[in-house]
Amino acid sequence: MTWQEELKKSITNIDQLAEILHLSNEQKEQYKAVIERFPMMITPYYLSLVDTNNPHDPIGKMCIPSLDEFNQEGSFDTSGEATNTKMEGLQHKYQQTILLLSTNQCAMYCRHCFRKRMVGYSEKELNKRVDEAVDYVKTHHEVTNVLISGGDAFMNPNHIIQRYLEELTAIAHLDFIRFGTRVPVTFPQRIYDDEELLDLLTKYTSKKMIYVVTQFNHPREITPQAVRAISELQKRGIQVRNQTVLMRGVNDQGKVLGELLSGLTRIGVIPYYIFQCRPVTGVKGHFQVPICEGIRIVDEAKAYQNGFGKAVRYVMSHPLGKIEIIGELNPQEVIFKFH
Repeated sequence: MTWQEELKKSITNIDQLAEILHLSNEQKEQYKAVIERFPMMITPYYLSLVDTNNPHDPIGKMCIPSLDEFNQEGSFDTSGEATNTKMEGLQHKYQQTILLLSTNQCAMYCRHCFRKRMVGYSEKELNKRVDEAVDYVKTHHEVTNVLISGGDAFMNPNHIIQRYLEELTAIAHLDFIRFGTRVPVTFPQRIYDDEELLDLLTKYTSKKMIYVVTQFNHPREITPQAVRAISELQKRGIQVRNQTVLMRGVNDQGKVLGELLSGLTRIGVIPYYIFQCRPVTGVKGHFQVPICEGIRIVDEAKAYQNGFGKAVRYVMSHPLGKIEIIGELNPQEVIFKFH
């Protein structure tokens, strides 16, 4: 079975979900309303990691819709993406970095997504003209790297990925190119079952350094399949880095988060950010951990680590940039460092 055929078997509607969770008719109607607002997509692979008999399963929390998503606290744009958009699908927030929103599709729609306003839902903010985006990069010589994101950058067809790589690797002032993708975690078959994708990554990483930025959030996501996908990328000279989101009910225990960080360094994936969960509408009410509690969790997790694991930084996004959360000065004050 090809990865495209496997993807078509994903869980996307209320009838499929009701069968898995044994929902009553009343519950079906409630969940249907959530899915109509914030689409659901769960790959068969990722569903296999969920303990469907446990309503509080940490893997399930990240993929199964929750009625808490109707909570209207928060904002749909917590880090000023609208302000930093220079043209359709292109953001220029940091001087050295261009962000391209290449697709609104993901292999799995994470319930904690900070782009819930668009992922799987709206195409208004996407980059539809590669040539215009490339011209912008060419004329901004301060830019040293481009992050191709979405949605999930690896859910683009191979010919689109190739188009981006062909154009961007030819720009002399770029040092490297990044792909933002959770495919190694949610749908690793997309990588190890597609020789065409691997071949084109091999071709272009010889021209310009390519990084894959992914998001493992729980140690149970580090499966043999995920390790295989990571290994296929590494064998081709691609560096893999991880950004974890700190979430209530998922990884909000020092030992669990510590096991995740250790597991990542064990497979050659360097964790470099732990993100404070953003106060996104539909997310804030049930996933956010208070900052002072987060500091204690992160410090405990770091205590289990070697040098690589200890280098991870606890940060939060802000419209003007990233803010590193250093620690508590006293019970009333926290030290932050603005980047």
